[in-house]
Amino acid sequence: MQTILGANGTIGSLLAKELSAYTNRIRLVSRKPVKVNAEDELFPADLTQPEMVDQAIAGSSVVYLLVGFEYKYKVWKKQWPPLMESVIAACIRHKARLVFFDNVYLYDKAAIAHMTEDTPVNPPSQKGAIRRDIADRMMKEIQAGRLTGLIARSADFYGPDNKSSFLTEVVFKNYAKRKAANWFMNADKIHSFTYTPDAAKATAILGNTPDAFNQVWHLPTSSEKITGREICQLAAQGMQVPAKLTVMPMWLLKLLGVFIPFLREMPEMMYQYDRDYFFDSSRFEKRFGYQPVTYEEGIKEIIRKGI
Repeated sequence: MQTILGANGTIGSLLAKELSAYTNRIRLVSRKPVKVNAEDELFPADLTQPEMVDQAIAGSSVVYLLVGFEYKYKVWKKQWPPLMESVIAACIRHKARLVFFDNVYLYDKAAIAHMTEDTPVNPPSQKGAIRRDIADRMMKEIQAGRLTGLIARSADFYGPDNKSSFLTEVVFKNYAKRKAANWFMNADKIHSFTYTPDAAKATAILGNTPDAFNQVWHLPTSSEKITGREICQLAAQGMQVPAKLTVMPMWLLKLLGVFIPFLREMPEMMYQYDRDYFFDSSRFEKRFGYQPVTYEEGIKEIIRKGI
C-alpha cells in the first residue's frame, strides 16, 4: 500500500496517477478524498488528529506527506509541527517509508541564486523557520536509524490545472482578462518554477527507488535561467495578448495586504523576488536520466488545458 496524505491537492492527484505505474494499492487521505484511479482506496481523515494519522498510515509501505495548510504563519506554526510528529511516529510504528514534499523556504537567502541539495539552511522568514523545524525533526529520526525517509524539494509551482499557483493567479488569469500581468519586486531577476507533472512523476520515482531514501532531493526543474519578464512574454505570446507587465514594489504589496489576506502573508517572502532564484535539480536528472519540461513547453500545455 502506498498512501498519499493530502491527496486532494495539485501534486496529490498527479502523484496518484503516477503511482499507478508501480502499484494498484493506493490510499488517498484527506478530508474528502476523490478517486483518481479506479482502484484507489479512499480514507477520509482529519490529519490534525494523531489517531487518524496513525489509522491512515497503518498497512502502508510508503507514505507521501503532501499536506498543504492555509498559507498563514499562525496556521503553519500551530499545525505543522504536531502533524510531522504524528506522521513520523506512525511511520516508525508501522515500518513505513516517508517521502516529505518540501519547499525551499528554509534556505539561506544569500544562497538562493543557485540552490542545490547542499545549500546552507538559514531561513530568513517565519514560515521558513517552520519548514526548517519540521525538516529537522524528520532528519533527526532518519539519522538515528529509526525512520527511513527522504525529502523531495521543489521550487515554486506552475502547471496545468494548478489554479492557485503564483503564475496562474497573477500572469495567466490577468492575461486571460486582457489585463497586465503582475510581478513582485523585480521582473528582471531569474526565477525558477517546477512544472507540476514533473514534480509528481519524480516524487513517484523517488518513493519507489529504495536507495534514494535517507537524503534530500531536488525535483526536476528546467535549467533555463529565465526571468519573470521572460516568463510573462512567453505566456503573452502563447495567449496572443500584449505582454503588459506591472511590477509591484514592497510598499504597494503591504498596502494591498490590508485588503487582501493572502498578500498580507507575502512581504516576508519578497527576498525571493528581489534577487536571482535558481533551483538546480541536476543531481536528480543525472541519477535518473530525466529531462524536465522547458518553460515554453510547460506554458503551452497550461494554455492548451485552459486557464
